[in-house]
Amino acid sequence: KAQLTKQVWTQNPQGELIELLKCASDHEEGRLVAASIFEEKMQHHLRNSDFAVLYRTNSQSRAIEEALRRSNLKYKIVGGLSFYQRKEIKDMLAYMRFSINHDDEASLKRIINLPKRGIGDTTVNKIIVYAHENNLSLWQALQEADKIVAARAAGAVRDFVDMIKRFAIEIEKNDAYEAAMAIAKGSRLLRELYNDKTVEGLSRYENLQELLNAIKEFVESDEVRLSGADEQDKSLAAFLQEVTLLTGVDSAEDDDPDKITLMTIHMAKGLEFKYVYVVGMEEDLFPSQMMLSSRADLEEERRLFYVAITRAQQKLFLSYALSRYRFGRLINCEPSRFLEEIDPRYIKANTKYGGQSLAAGHRQAGNGGYARKLVSSVKRQPQANRQASHAPSADFAPSDTSALEAGMRVEHPKFGFGKVLAIESSGTDRKAKVHFDNFGEKTLLLSFAKLKIHD
Repeated sequence: KAQLTKQVWTQNPQGELIELLKCASDHEEGRLVAASIFEEKMQHHLRNSDFAVLYRTNSQSRAIEEALRRSNLKYKIVGGLSFYQRKEIKDMLAYMRFSINHDDEASLKRIINLPKRGIGDTTVNKIIVYAHENNLSLWQALQEADKIVAARAAGAVRDFVDMIKRFAIEIEKNDAYEAAMAIAKGSRLLRELYNDKTVEGLSRYENLQELLNAIKEFVESDEVRLSGADEQDKSLAAFLQEVTLLTGVDSAEDDDPDKITLMTIHMAKGLEFKYVYVVGMEEDLFPSQMMLSSRADLEEERRLFYVAITRAQQKLFLSYALSRYRFGRLINCEPSRFLEEIDPRYIKANTKYGGQSLAAGHRQAGNGGYARKLVSSVKRQPQANRQASHAPSADFAPSDTSALEAGMRVEHPKFGFGKVLAIESSGTDRKAKVHFDNFGEKTLLLSFAKLKIHD
């Protein structure tokens, strides 16, 4: 009702259909977007700067960034920082690093009074001087705080030392996710961000939750790691090693202007790019769950979607995930209602990257094509049909993979059925590249992957 009557047109020739990417998970969404960008670049001789990836919330950038890094595609964040450079992420990583390595003094200085616990700069400086004069590490000096500072400050230091020791025990006995949760809660970082109800505070809280989601994903995945380390090592130290390898280029100055642009949809207003990917097209994400309380808020989300899709000059891609990690759990997701409001004549499902063909028919709902519903791959499915992961066969038992060859059909307890595309390396480093029917292509280390051969 609030829409202004207007007529707009473009001087460009008729463009291509909107491509729809249906993804098994947010991790898969990042991988498929990166693969699509790489292929479009090669086919049409495009530059990185011709592409933009838009998302509703800042925390969504993590999966996209990681996929682009793994594909050696340079990118920049507009209006913000790279995920692992955000303050709340660096704070949490510092807690984890120092809990593992008590000699990491840079991390110690970052976290010793974060959140505030009564250990001010004066106390820290006295401890540093004492450590230097007595040839001690800062960690050793902290444990002699009674000799260095007043009783009240010494008590705060003792509490900090005891907390770090508890974290070290949690890391020793638990996997990366359980240890990280203990640190996030025990340090009060999670609570402090949760209690900040400002827009910025909410964004920081979502970012920290996304880091915890990444750690949960790491624990539950058996994909080959960048470090080449044992996939069965689910420790926090192993996760930090992966992060270090993944973000190593952050420390290097890179003035190359030819980069893919990543930004929130709000930041994209007024900008245009040849190729645009709008990711996370799911209910409760876009439209945002917080914007469903009133019709006016929902209409604002719909206008924001209009902003997103009109940033594309030549080609538009929309993607959604069937499952997404939230609060450490893999939950099922529904495609956004905004997808259902697009006339299916203008959408092409990208089956190459995991989408499914749209059914030939569609049903009318209201006046005009705007209200027509996408069917088949997009319309909401019953809960039972939207499994977050594969349920293995009743007689599932891993096979001896020494005879595994390209072309064989296999079953994985999590990813389901797939076809072996290639076998790489040999011995304990032997890997299989498998295209799973519902989860796309994955590379698995055969010494740890549980595969049942069905050929």
